[in-house]
Amino acid sequence: MPIGKIAKTPRGKAAVAGAILFAASSGWTAFITSQPDRQVVAIHEAVAKGYTPPAVRLAVDKLIKPWEGLRLVAYQDSVKVWTICWGETKGVKPGMRKTLEECDAMLIDRVTHDFYLPLVDGVKDYWQAPISVQSSMISGAYNFGVGSKKPRRGQLGSRTADFVTQHQYLEACKAQTAFNKAGGIRLDGLVKRREMGDAQRLGEAELCVSGLP
Repeated sequence: MPIGKIAKTPRGKAAVAGAILFAASSGWTAFITSQPDRQVVAIHEAVAKGYTPPAVRLAVDKLIKPWEGLRLVAYQDSVKVWTICWGETKGVKPGMRKTLEECDAMLIDRVTHDFYLPLVDGVKDYWQAPISVQSSMISGAYNFGVGSKKPRRGQLGSRTADFVTQHQYLEACKAQTAFNKAGGIRLDGLVKRREMGDAQRLGEAELCVSGLP
């Protein structure tokens, strides 16, 4: 259960409204709704055609970027893993440099293919969840891993995924707050990221519930 109270906020609602507008203006909504009986396939087709999933855009802009921060030169993080851009570790080597544009493009591609699509394929009815729930799960997966169902680990093996499959979205939002530890120790920074954020940044649960009816 969350440490603090989880509640909708004006900034959370504004972020969700912006994502819904992006879904319509980018053509995503029209493409997906044109194939009502094959949603998962349609999502893969939309991505293949170059559409950016609105849930990815919302997660990237409102959660991942603010919490990860930007570094254009490769560095070793607190556990000595080479990292660059918006917390990227895949294929990063000492001396690597990137432009802001390269970092942004890398992040969208990585989040779409390595985090969003595995959730679409691996969590039953994930695509039906409110966009705020999808986005908070993407952000969580980016931070603590997509994982697997067997053995149960990461987002795919989480209680959050279970609740989404059962269409219990408020419980799903709350369940993700359990991922607030590193090395078995609860960290204030992770509590803020998982729950209600801080003065400058949305929290995952804050965004998650802000898109619920």
